[in-house]
Amino acid sequence: MSGKSEPRTGPMIGHVHLKVADLDRAVEFYRLLGFDVTQRYGTQAAFMGADGYHHHIGLNTWHSAGAAPAPSGHAGLYHLAVLYPDRVSLAQALRRVVQAGVQLDGAADHGVSEALYFRDPDGNGVEIYVDRPRQHWPRDAAGGLKMGNARLDVSALLALADTA
Repeated sequence: MSGKSEPRTGPMIGHVHLKVADLDRAVEFYRLLGFDVTQRYGTQAAFMGADGYHHHIGLNTWHSAGAAPAPSGHAGLYHLAVLYPDRVSLAQALRRVVQAGVQLDGAADHGVSEALYFRDPDGNGVEIYVDRPRQHWPRDAAGGLKMGNARLDVSALLALADTA
């Protein structure tokens, strides 16, 4: 569903850095999403990237080794979002997540994107998604974005992983 990337004129998020309780467990989880370790600092920190980028995700235990997840209802990270280049890549990531026994919290067709939601081993929210080409984004009568929250057919998306 993703077309050519649009030229950037403004800022973008470069990476997210998460406090984790168990570095090895966190590294294995983010490998499911397609990230590789680019640098590691023993048992304290790891940096992970995709497509040769230095890091999209930083993980550390500097202040959180062995800690419990943050309690629900407190301020903090709602979720991090991982954008895939196309539906097949998203479907393959979803297949790996499901096969690893990760419970989905939700799935939605937002009009501009298709998204799946779950939690990492430290309780952080994770979204994996694919954008539709901008020319197909839903618009209201005034031309403003009109995102939605329609049902996403997860079974059909998983079936796509089998065709690749």
